[in-house]
Amino acid sequence: MSEEVSTKLGLIRETLSQTEMNGLRLRGTDWFAWATAGASNTVLLTAETGVAEVLVTGQDAWILTDEIEAQRLQDEELPHNFKLHINPWADPTARETFVRDATDGGKIISDVCDNAKRHRPTSQKQPIPHSLQQYKRVLLPTELERYRQVGQKASAAMTEVLQAAQPTWTEYQLAGAGAEALWARGLHPALTLVAGERRLPLYRHATPTEEKIGRQAMLVFCARRYGLYANLTRFVCFGRLSNDQAQLHHHVREIEAHALSLCQPGTTLDTIYHALAQAYEQHGFADAIRQHHQGGTTGYLAREIVANPLTKDFLTENMAIAWNPSLTGAKVEDTFVILKDGNLENLTFDPNFPSVEVAGRLRAVPWEI
Repeated sequence: MSEEVSTKLGLIRETLSQTEMNGLRLRGTDWFAWATAGASNTVLLTAETGVAEVLVTGQDAWILTDEIEAQRLQDEELPHNFKLHINPWADPTARETFVRDATDGGKIISDVCDNAKRHRPTSQKQPIPHSLQQYKRVLLPTELERYRQVGQKASAAMTEVLQAAQPTWTEYQLAGAGAEALWARGLHPALTLVAGERRLPLYRHATPTEEKIGRQAMLVFCARRYGLYANLTRFVCFGRLSNDQAQLHHHVREIEAHALSLCQPGTTLDTIYHALAQAYEQHGFADAIRQHHQGGTTGYLAREIVANPLTKDFLTENMAIAWNPSLTGAKVEDTFVILKDGNLENLTFDPNFPSVEVAGRLRAVPWEI
């Protein structure tokens, strides 16, 4: 962990030198986790910013927090590469004074402006340069090892929950069981979507309700640990899928295969988007690509970049991706990483969940119970 943080501090200081800035300030939960090799500044799960932040200058690196949080963070979260600055919780201006003194009142790079709206820097704060954003999106070996742990635990939680599910459960119960299974494995349930039999054909983003799930259900996880997101979708069916339903799932797996086959270093995200659009059309669903986003790169955000027709960002080795093509009542989603040889490693594959081979890869199918 210490070596990884040292590498990242080196990248940050290289950026400061190139941009002639006095410091870098990171408040977002994503950037904090990246800079600290997986530490968490999260207390409120839904918040974009946490209870501590990172400040780096050409000479020093600090964790800034208040007296409520400092001891726990020092005992349980923080690597030793940082100094700790503690301000009174009732005097937030003390932290601002410290930042101003540490950076000689000069310009700094920041992921958050003063009113806590992301990516809108003030006159004294500049946005994070693309080069540093790209470093965040490319996994170091130690990050990939942590990501594998997150993916394996998230997929095991999914399998456990759908194996136990009953048609009399409400969508709330299924989502709750999913969240419990994730928490039990030390993962944040950042997102748990559920659609039962009636709502499944109606909504792509189905937040759970008190309805019973009935004959079939979709469960979606965005599970987070070490700041890294494992994204996956699975289906359960109590009995056999109808021929029409099974065919829809077949279509989305075939459509996804077009995207996965293009996930090679140097491929731009808009290339994959257009390939997906063409695949939908070839399968007879030309409008489907406009009914839901198709995914993109992932990592310290559930989606670092969502692919669209104009996205020129390109894929590299050790970058994580998660596509989620969908049709009415069918979807497929896992989290992959692009390896050095150009092959894809499925971080959220569980051999205990039913799967079929599609274009040389095992892909999850609805679990018929």
